[in-house]
Amino acid sequence: MKLWDKGLSIDKKIENFTVGNDREIDIHIAKYDIKASLAHAKMLAKTNFITKKELNLLVDGLNILQQQIEEKTFKIDSNFEDVHSKIEFDLTQICGEVGKKIHTARSRNDQVLVALHLYYKNNLQFISSKVKTLFNTLLELADTYKTKTLPGYTHLQVAMPSSFGLWFSAYAELLIDDLYIINAALKTVDQNPLGSAAGYGSSFPIDRNFTTEELEFATLKYNVVAAQMSRGKSERTIAMALGSLSNTLARFAMDICLYMSQNFDFISFPDELTTGSSIMPHKKNPDVFELIRGKCNKIQSLHTEMVLITNNLPSGYHRDYQLLKENMILGFEETKDILDIFDYSIQQIIVKDVDLNDDKYKYLYTVDNINTLIENGQSFREAYQKIGKEVTNGTYIPDTSKKHSHHGSINNLCLDEIRTKMRTL
Repeated sequence: MKLWDKGLSIDKKIENFTVGNDREIDIHIAKYDIKASLAHAKMLAKTNFITKKELNLLVDGLNILQQQIEEKTFKIDSNFEDVHSKIEFDLTQICGEVGKKIHTARSRNDQVLVALHLYYKNNLQFISSKVKTLFNTLLELADTYKTKTLPGYTHLQVAMPSSFGLWFSAYAELLIDDLYIINAALKTVDQNPLGSAAGYGSSFPIDRNFTTEELEFATLKYNVVAAQMSRGKSERTIAMALGSLSNTLARFAMDICLYMSQNFDFISFPDELTTGSSIMPHKKNPDVFELIRGKCNKIQSLHTEMVLITNNLPSGYHRDYQLLKENMILGFEETKDILDIFDYSIQQIIVKDVDLNDDKYKYLYTVDNINTLIENGQSFREAYQKIGKEVTNGTYIPDTSKKHSHHGSINNLCLDEIRTKMRTL
């Protein structure tokens, strides 16, 4: 069954090419199509396009299909091009002729659009929740290890003293920035496009405010052309948000891989979380974090893909939009998995004691020592040159006693303030 079938046969090669793998991908949005169809059916009854009895039949039928989806017995076989045609066919099988009325005053275009908006909205909320879970884990680790010194690096050269508390809470606070962007994407998709039909509305006097409230959208996407043009724009916005989060997680994963290496040796993980080598028995490879890094970099490429597919398309619907679904949905599913495994793994981190007497850390405190000279009356330039000479001559002896007291520094992490910032989201 095809929703656009006019009774004419279509070349099988053309059909296979245009349908693609929609059947497999559409399983992810099946329950949202049911939810939108329930709201649409109630609206049709409210506006007297179907009777109360017909509505009850449709609601019962859609609930049966929803249960099949929840039980994972709902399948889209090759007789159907997508989830929308499958649902309408099954609904007609269950309800009889009234099942054919469900498509009144809507197009497959706004069916796909509203189902995707509901999927995007729901999954952005899932991701937001998982980000907050990881945030809490990182702040707990920051508090636990706030006094543990960690050498800070610039250009991968030993630079200034840092701490594990500063490191963990840095990534925690960056997650807040990522949530700002995720919330912006959420606001973008929290607009009801249902009723835009093929992009130019309908001559039926439908009630779009009703479906907006029924589907719990924050607002209505009023202009029907704008509603259809949100296809592509929503995906670009979401891809930017997922990319921002992925950038944070990829950099964190890279730090972990670096700090686990014997040359740094700052952290470790239980053997169960690492992998070995087929020929080197001593290896403890950070495969989990390497895969997180690679998967996150892949997700960051989504935005470019969305831009290239939709760039410069004129207004109205185009079949190019079908290509947005697969990798956007896979990007969502991958992001949720990454957040789960990151939180699970990082809780088991083993923080090691760093031997600051090792010669390679000898110059970790030069800036602090310059600052001490400045506090004792020397100008910055004089103090800088004095310490610089000592370093050059090999006479420098570090003074490690200085404390950093300003907001957000090693000895004043502001963890409560960072928690408060997150609570506003």
